Amino acid sequence: MTEQQPWWLDSVIYQIYPKSFQDSTGSGTGDINGITQRLDYLQHLGVEAIWITPFYPSPQVDNGYDVADYCAINPDYGSMEDFDNLVENAHRRGIRIILDMVFNHTSTEHPWFQAAQDINSPYRQFYIWREGSSDSLPNNWKSKFGGNAWQWHAESQQYYLHLFAVKQADLNWEHEPVRAELKKICEFWADRGVDGLRLDVVNLVSKQQDYPSDDHGDGRRFYTDGPRIHEFLQEMSRDVFQPKGLMTVGEMSSTGLEHCLRYSALDSSALSMTFNFHHLKVDYPNGEKWTLAKPDYIALKKIFSTWQQGMHQKAWNALFWCNHDQPRIVSRFGDEHQHHRTSAKMLAMVLHGMQGTPYIYQGEELGMTNPHFERIEEYRDIESLNMYQERIEQGMAPEEILAILAQKSRDNSRTPMQWDGSANAGFTSGTPWIASCDNYPELNAEAALQDKDSVFYCYHELIKLRKQQPILTYGDYLDLLPDHPSLWCYLRRWQNQVMLVIANLSDENQLWSPESSLTDKEWQVLISNYPSPSSIEKEMSIKPYESIYLIADQ
Repeated sequence: MTEQQPWWLDSVIYQIYPKSFQDSTGSGTGDINGITQRLDYLQHLGVEAIWITPFYPSPQVDNGYDVADYCAINPDYGSMEDFDNLVENAHRRGIRIILDMVFNHTSTEHPWFQAAQDINSPYRQFYIWREGSSDSLPNNWKSKFGGNAWQWHAESQQYYLHLFAVKQADLNWEHEPVRAELKKICEFWADRGVDGLRLDVVNLVSKQQDYPSDDHGDGRRFYTDGPRIHEFLQEMSRDVFQPKGLMTVGEMSSTGLEHCLRYSALDSSALSMTFNFHHLKVDYPNGEKWTLAKPDYIALKKIFSTWQQGMHQKAWNALFWCNHDQPRIVSRFGDEHQHHRTSAKMLAMVLHGMQGTPYIYQGEELGMTNPHFERIEEYRDIESLNMYQERIEQGMAPEEILAILAQKSRDNSRTPMQWDGSANAGFTSGTPWIASCDNYPELNAEAALQDKDSVFYCYHELIKLRKQQPILTYGDYLDLLPDHPSLWCYLRRWQNQVMLVIANLSDENQLWSPESSLTDKEWQVLISNYPSPSSIEKEMSIKPYESIYLIADQ
């Protein structure tokens, strides 16, 4: 690390899903001016940057991740003037702006794809077209949203590839003019004051060029971390990310540690940091998302150990529990009822105690929960609606599918931000595009700000600690109880200090007998989620969902 360290090393970033954050017009959909309205709240929380998911013109097949124009703003969200005003107001408060770039695919309504339907157009090569016939697919690859990954285009008698929805056509990164256009898009936003980019499923952009069928899977091994991916990302970094001073975080689908060591190497030769999702599959038994299952906490701790130790002093992690594609963490790994507040704080503390840049997803700092929808009509997410239809056709009972969706649907995190106890949680004066969670009268930002013991102030304190305690940024990681099903106790060590993080992942007291090398130290409590935290003794009883940070000299 140089003296002039990158700003993100000791910062916390806040993710905004604008559609559900704040509506300023009464349309029922959140907008850019709604974000600007809430900047004082974000400044009070203490975050250093906000990442905003796509607000570009889009048919909204996949909630804006089907982009029809990368350099404009969907009128539903406001105007370019509104955006410039947001940037100016955020910067004035010391808050940076990170935008979401969806460069694996475009909407089929993008002008490039519209032109590409003509087989003689120069834009034809912007996409991935393959020979076949209407009843013979180019290969057996599957779409991430169900069904096959190829769509027949009758006019030109070829298929185009869509790893996601049919109306999300994959870009052909092998074609240099595609990469040149994507660099121009990055420059356009950087020149408008944008400080960073989050790159959607960016490790899928390099496909194996013979497009073989997959006899042992869904095809992902032929396009995940593909043949030219490191070359492409290093080129983007050299030509645009570094010259424009852009922080970059890559969303990495089904990736591995060895690739992320190269994607987010500390020399920033490719990206600043990476998201991976292995830790959020510990309640997918045998890789199956759509089933009811308890999380495997031993597996969870092992995954974090692997990544914390594997990336240490080599590359940089992005840390997160929640985003717009994941259920609410307190519903998933915590307790929504008796121990709601305590478990929400514990989950915050156990994550923010690690090395990397933590991300907070809107409402996570309040302990927002899954909404527990009971009817399929309440859902909006394409993945959830497709899954429901597929399972109905397979003969599964509707109530069984709805129980799974209530635990696993992406819509669990997309309900409106809970600002106060007024109608629609203060999100809109109109009819919200998706229903609010029914606990908003008690669980909301206004109530949290008035209660110094709220989950909000735990996050506020964790953000401050990251600035005050360099051990959080630079320390190593050692799991003390890797095989314990309920206790997560780890050490961070740096220079002459040691920090101990203790967390009980269960609703019962857990016994622990720390080694004498720990009990002999003079520990100072940095933060805890109980008024009187357990002290370090030879025989400890750690309370339900208790968490403590302690620091001492080595």
